[in-house]
Amino acid sequence: MTEVSQRHHLQMILINAIWGFNLVAIKMGVDRFPPVFLGFLRFLIVGLAVLPWLRIRRGEMRWILIAAVFGGGLQFAVMYTGVALSRNMSSVAIAGQLGVPFATILSVIVLGERIRWRRSLGIALSFAGVVVLGFNPHVMESWQGLALIVLSAFIGAIGLVAIKRVSELNALELQAWLSWGSLPIFLWLSLWAEEGQFESLRNADLIGVAAVLYSALAASLFAHTAYFALVHRYPVSRVAPLTVMAPVFSVAFAILVLGDLLEWRMIIGGVMTLTGVAVIVMREGKAAGTGSLGPA
Repeated sequence: MTEVSQRHHLQMILINAIWGFNLVAIKMGVDRFPPVFLGFLRFLIVGLAVLPWLRIRRGEMRWILIAAVFGGGLQFAVMYTGVALSRNMSSVAIAGQLGVPFATILSVIVLGERIRWRRSLGIALSFAGVVVLGFNPHVMESWQGLALIVLSAFIGAIGLVAIKRVSELNALELQAWLSWGSLPIFLWLSLWAEEGQFESLRNADLIGVAAVLYSALAASLFAHTAYFALVHRYPVSRVAPLTVMAPVFSVAFAILVLGDLLEWRMIIGGVMTLTGVAVIVMREGKAAGTGSLGPA
């Protein structure tokens, strides 16, 4: 089996660091823009950049649009709202990883995939870790936000299962459909549930603009495209488990930049969840040749 070169290991660390800091950027963004509208701005920038890769796929559009709706607009609208309500971004980073076990469960139910005891144990460990995490008093203060993050992980898992029904998409084509399929959802939800969109644009400061551009250009366009290039180069089982580094970076950046407090229940719950996710991703890569889409 092909070993990942040292240069590509370093590249993967950089990709995870970019994804890790993205959660901080999102938190800074939702402090300045309505959260769903922030998602609209991010996906609009990405969509314009990848518009040339938007191509019709005959016979597969149903699954592509389901992936765009659930893996794009709905997931991110709920996630951004959860981030806005959450005080502790470390818990958000860890709970967001539940998309992987959710996707595995849905694959068994919808696609008829079979799993063995290792992945079953990984699923149980992932959910148990989030339960432990939820008993952190700093997390319980904004439990609604954590609940929305878990819900967004489930919604995103539906999108991931839909993508598994589509023949191979390259990174830019996938992002094109996720972006343009999501924009109507973001726009409708923002106009229905939010206010102050234009005021937030008029009053946007440098940090707010930088947060939107970072999420769109660094996290989406650069990091996701580079990640998919590595997935095409190496077996998924070698690359996908390395994405577990992203929430570790998120926790570190949340402590350093946002002043999050790291409590023992968060450490134990985080280790349990990330270990379970790593087991699932590694075993899925070996069994089915599939992996996650990478963090948000």
